[in-house]
Amino acid sequence: MPDIDKKLIASALAGSQEAYRDLMERHRPAIYHIVYKFVQEKEAAADLVQETFMKAFASLETYRSEYKFSTWLYRIAANSAIDHLRKQRIRTLSLDSAGETDDERGGIDVADYSYNPEKDLEERERRFSIQDAIDSLPDKYRLVILYRHKDDKSYEEIAEALDIPIGTVKARIFRARELLKKKLRSM
Repeated sequence: MPDIDKKLIASALAGSQEAYRDLMERHRPAIYHIVYKFVQEKEAAADLVQETFMKAFASLETYRSEYKFSTWLYRIAANSAIDHLRKQRIRTLSLDSAGETDDERGGIDVADYSYNPEKDLEERERRFSIQDAIDSLPDKYRLVILYRHKDDKSYEEIAEALDIPIGTVKARIFRARELLKKKLRSM
């Protein structure tokens, strides 16, 4: 920890308001940067900076000098920002209890868009056309593509399996991808 922080902490613990202010001014920009990254709102970030320093100064006597003061502050700031985000979560609404009145119990009708037969068909056709394109490749290109993308093999593993140099594997994969692009564009 820089000597200036050590001195300021010692003075703050002795009751110096000026030391508290100096510590806050030294670390405010970095703390603001951290909390702003979390909350993405200027006003909320400014509030969280204040909250961070209030928490830090309230527990300053628990700070252990073997750790950097800034790291300790950053942890407090991050925790404050996370707590803030948890509180801001959107309240959920039960679809079963929505619309209840004294007279009747109703619910909200929500359309189910999770299944779209057209998209399902398009996806299936696309998969078949990709498979057709792969199947139509010359053997030397088809094999490297299958090893690389279906079997998730490394270049080294492909080179060993086919007993060819790694450079050849890379060149064949490149060429196979180029051929696939051409074939798929024409489909």
